[in-house]
Amino acid sequence: MATLHFKGKSAVWNHHLSVPYHTLEKDSKKSLKGKDDSENLIIKGDNLLALKSLLPKYQGKVKCIYIDPPYNTGNGGWVYNDNVNSPLIKSWVGKVVGKEGEDLTRHDKWLCMMTPRLKLLRELLSENGSIFVSIDDNEIEHLWILMNEIFGEENFIACITVEGNPRGRDYGGVARMHDYLLVYGKSANTEINDLYDPEKTFPFTDKISGFEIRELRNRNIAFHIGNRPNLHYPFYVNPNKKDSNDFFEISLDKHKGWVEVYPKESQGYKTVWRWGKEKSTKNLNSEIVGKIMESGNEYQIVEKYRKKTKMARSIWNDKDVNTEKGTLQLKELFGNKVFSYPKPVEMIMRVVEMGSQNDDIVLDSFAGSGTTAQAVLTQNDKDNSSRKFILVEMEDYANKITAERVRKFVKKEKTKTGFSYCALGTAIDADTILSGKLPTYKEFAKYVFYLATGKNHTDDKKIREKDYFVGKVLNESIYLLYDRNLDSLKKLSITLDWAEKIHKKDFGKKIVYAPACFLDDEYLEKFNIQFVSIPYNLFEKK
Repeated sequence: MATLHFKGKSAVWNHHLSVPYHTLEKDSKKSLKGKDDSENLIIKGDNLLALKSLLPKYQGKVKCIYIDPPYNTGNGGWVYNDNVNSPLIKSWVGKVVGKEGEDLTRHDKWLCMMTPRLKLLRELLSENGSIFVSIDDNEIEHLWILMNEIFGEENFIACITVEGNPRGRDYGGVARMHDYLLVYGKSANTEINDLYDPEKTFPFTDKISGFEIRELRNRNIAFHIGNRPNLHYPFYVNPNKKDSNDFFEISLDKHKGWVEVYPKESQGYKTVWRWGKEKSTKNLNSEIVGKIMESGNEYQIVEKYRKKTKMARSIWNDKDVNTEKGTLQLKELFGNKVFSYPKPVEMIMRVVEMGSQNDDIVLDSFAGSGTTAQAVLTQNDKDNSSRKFILVEMEDYANKITAERVRKFVKKEKTKTGFSYCALGTAIDADTILSGKLPTYKEFAKYVFYLATGKNHTDDKKIREKDYFVGKVLNESIYLLYDRNLDSLKKLSITLDWAEKIHKKDFGKKIVYAPACFLDDEYLEKFNIQFVSIPYNLFEKK
């Protein structure tokens, strides 16, 4: 696989690991009360810090990510601000990234800005999730290779051409009419949903409804038997029994005279079915049937596909993606132009529909005018779902435009949706703790749980500050001896009395974060305690 080399790459490649976790402080006055105000988030702050702060709760939980980063045209005036421990990169901090020919490191700066953010976005993405990135000609070739490195070349899904300006931009010798949408999955588990098509007609009908047929074999060679052996198994087709649509009876059990059918090989690979045995068993002869192939001497297993949907195409050139429409939609809410070149709601709705469903989480860490939130809410209404959104915006308009757009849209549509408006709070790292800027117990406890287990704390109601109990994974319990008052914190330690008391209730292994420990190794072993010091070993994941 080709790799991309740029100035500062070695300094930023693992920079996301050293970014400190910050608390997220809710601003009740700027939040919007509603039935789901604790589940939808709008965060004001640097998106690198915000993404790191989302990890303890949302790692592996986000189903769909859409971002519209700076296109690096030289006209946007974006400023490099990441605090990376590198003399080269420190010389860039606070300076506007210039135009081609004027700034010979403009592409390096853009890649150094994008790398740690893409790394954190990948960590937040669920195993079956997908990421969509809008970009234009200035960085498309660099972004493509970078995303191959971070997400894996095998997880590339599509490069969609989006014709947002039918008249074309009148500069550069050729009127450029389009941008791009790069689409990647997190893993081989990623599936992209089809788009609703109200005008669709079906070639077949049974007693349930109309339907079309789709091969049950997974035609993506990434899903070959080496990766999914449990999805490679035989069906048996009864050549003597077929229905009015000329589909044959099938079984998972072997019968005399029936034909054995495995998924057909592709490009030399033994492929697999899209469904496991359990799902196939439930749907035999109702939703999956046998079909004779056109050659007349082979059978295949097909699914009856009943949804009025169509597969998304790699070229979008309809009126719904026109950027002028996005401007008019925002103007309709605010009464005047408040933002340049916002994406149209219908375009992001298409992304949301392709990448999520039901109650999935959709994240946009370059939120801009807040189109993604409006798209999520509109798509929820369209397909009766309850997706949640997380927006991150660092600019000063995060409240007056990004959040205000959601408030205005909710009021206009008279929905019960709400959101929590948060700002980045205290950094939880050694220097901050030593300086006396301390987080709440629950905030610290959730982060300690993530550090100790590598997992998110799924229920903070189980955190018991009175007992210093954080949570439990398998047979390991995590404790945190902590107080937000610095004087009290300095007095906390693992004592013999405390260890005996806890051990009577909890015989298993205990990972205890505390400022100090008065027990020697013999007693720690006796009480099955692993001591982790605060703050010096705070970032040592055990």
